[in-house]
Amino acid sequence: MRLTHVGGPTLLVEVDGWRLLTDPTFDPPGRAYSFGWGTGSTKTAGPALTPEDLLPVDAVLLTHDHHADNLDDAGRALLDRVPVLVTTAPGARRLGGDARGLRPWESTVLAAPGLPPLEVTATPARHGPPLSRPVVGDVVGFALREPGRTDGVLWISGDTVAFRGLREVAERLRVDVAVLHLGGVRFPVSGPLRYSMTGRQAARVARLTAPRVVVPVHHEGWSHFRQGRAGAERELAAAPEDVRRRFRWVERGVATEV
Repeated sequence: MRLTHVGGPTLLVEVDGWRLLTDPTFDPPGRAYSFGWGTGSTKTAGPALTPEDLLPVDAVLLTHDHHADNLDDAGRALLDRVPVLVTTAPGARRLGGDARGLRPWESTVLAAPGLPPLEVTATPARHGPPLSRPVVGDVVGFALREPGRTDGVLWISGDTVAFRGLREVAERLRVDVAVLHLGGVRFPVSGPLRYSMTGRQAARVARLTAPRVVVPVHHEGWSHFRQGRAGAERELAAAPEDVRRRFRWVERGVATEV
């Protein structure tokens, strides 16, 4: 398996011949975006690669469509150039076309000539504190595996805090590689409330799911992130050694074997 971190949540996943792109964000830095309900952010870093560097792509896995740090204008333009889009059920209705909408624990199978089938299962995610879903909207993570297998899972958390839905991931899946969205997001309008994982939460999730490798993403490049890599690493330093050694920070724009 090979992962290329483009920036933010955007990741090229190459597995068994498949080329999959998560949460496409390719706008240049400098622009401010509104997320609704008095929240927003400014993009502070651009992508390490362009869409042309990455195409062709077999499918886009979109954890949610309604926040620009997970799908910006250039990312939306890319969707028309990719044959398969998998996202949330409400997101599929908004985006239309042949988008495949999944609710947590629903699955779809990707199939293409010359490639082995690949099962994509939506996993639970909560993009904020308890009872925040009506405000922040639906988000999912994704689990990738060969149909019928229970092990060797690549799990992408999506934008989520640590909550009991992630315990279901640990109970149902044997995770090999976990891609965790960090950043410790907070907004002035909601004070200390968090909308994505911190390093401390990531350590808890790693202990719970016990992956071989943890790849942190979506912790830089936007002004609403309150904890970058340095802050996350300070918190991870307090975790047990067997948890710390699982974390692998990959260089943006560089294809990395995991």
